[in-house]
Amino acid sequence: MIRVPATGDPFLWRVSIAQIDASGPFSNFAGYTRKMVLLRGAGLRLRFAAGPDGLLHDIGDILEFDGAIATECELVDGPCTDLNLMVSAAATGVRAWVERLLEPRPLRPSFQGAVLAFAISGIVNVELEHREATRLHAWDLAVMSPDERGSISPAGLDAAAAPLVFFAALDDNSP
Repeated sequence: MIRVPATGDPFLWRVSIAQIDASGPFSNFAGYTRKMVLLRGAGLRLRFAAGPDGLLHDIGDILEFDGAIATECELVDGPCTDLNLMVSAAATGVRAWVERLLEPRPLRPSFQGAVLAFAISGIVNVELEHREATRLHAWDLAVMSPDERGSISPAGLDAAAAPLVFFAALDDNSP
């Protein structure tokens, strides 16, 4: 798990991987928005006390929900593993998405927050100015500060094996 700040409460954001072995209720995270991505397993359905159900069926499916809403998790067919990004509800302008990385893409934060890149599958190259190039393998996370510029690209040329990457732009514009 990684979080900012590293200790104490409340936190601005945190990223973690969770193994879900049984259906049941989720913990209450009032004051936080949750972004959840399926990493492994046959999927899960989230039943919210308010609003329609959510389904994570395929690896890389992403779902966003209010951490204060009572949530029940129902496993589709056995255990699952997911990536969780929890962000303070006071922080606005936060974006999170999953994309199949077919070609290089620039990493140019245009705000005063961190950029996260998490390799869900495959291998990606991360090249940042003033840093040694690095490779992210499946389930590796890179955290870039707002003053870093560079690019991220698939490590191979085979489009059929293009890596799946979770990105988040975390603008720290909380009051």
